[in-house]
Amino acid sequence: MFDLTGKTALVTGSGQGVGLGIARTLIDAGAIVYINDLVADRAIAAANELGPNAKPLPFDVANFADVEAAILSADPIDILVNNAGIPPSMRAVRFRDLPRDEWGPYVDVNLYGVLNCVKAVLDGMCERNWGRIITISSGAGTQGLNIGVSIYGAGKGAGISFMRHIAMENAGDGVTANTLALGLMQRDHPEINEEHRTVTVKMAKTVPAGRLGTGTDIGYACVYLASEEASWVTGQTIAINGGSATT
Repeated sequence: MFDLTGKTALVTGSGQGVGLGIARTLIDAGAIVYINDLVADRAIAAANELGPNAKPLPFDVANFADVEAAILSADPIDILVNNAGIPPSMRAVRFRDLPRDEWGPYVDVNLYGVLNCVKAVLDGMCERNWGRIITISSGAGTQGLNIGVSIYGAGKGAGISFMRHIAMENAGDGVTANTLALGLMQRDHPEINEEHRTVTVKMAKTVPAGRLGTGTDIGYACVYLASEEASWVTGQTIAINGGSATT
């Protein structure tokens, strides 16, 4: 059950953090996994850590030419996990106080990054009549939050809507498309500033399960959605948040 042997996956933003945990779990289930990261050294280090079934594939998800070239150089992708989502400039700030020139990175990675990667793999999936697309979103994309993540939430919400359309357009070609909306996660990204980290730690006390989520928690859900057993699950947004309230 949930055996991914013989399948090839690409996990964006998997050089660290949640993405690294997702990649590790997919490998444990039998998949070959391409480790993507914006920073080449990080992708290489993560692939070395994960072993022979991990291959580094660094590129910027926001640059379609780079995405297309990288994916053309790889083996056919059966499973795409759109995990990249935190731009280097990420900071907690109210929309009123966020300058216009800081909007772009949130939308570039969370919307255009998803569009670019899906575009690059979708034809091959449809031609092979099998594919799994999983986009990692956030509770910030499904509900309003007063923690200074409005543009991030807008990008995450756009990704959710896009997945629903992709699911409907490609269901007849054996391709499923689903979204995981994450709650508060353990994050070790160096680009997350102390203000954002402090807010997250305080909010973790409100999680009913009593802890933050991990990449492994999310990885198990990805293994299921990537499996043959989940072939009838498509167009869904599944909240994984330790019991936190959602709307």
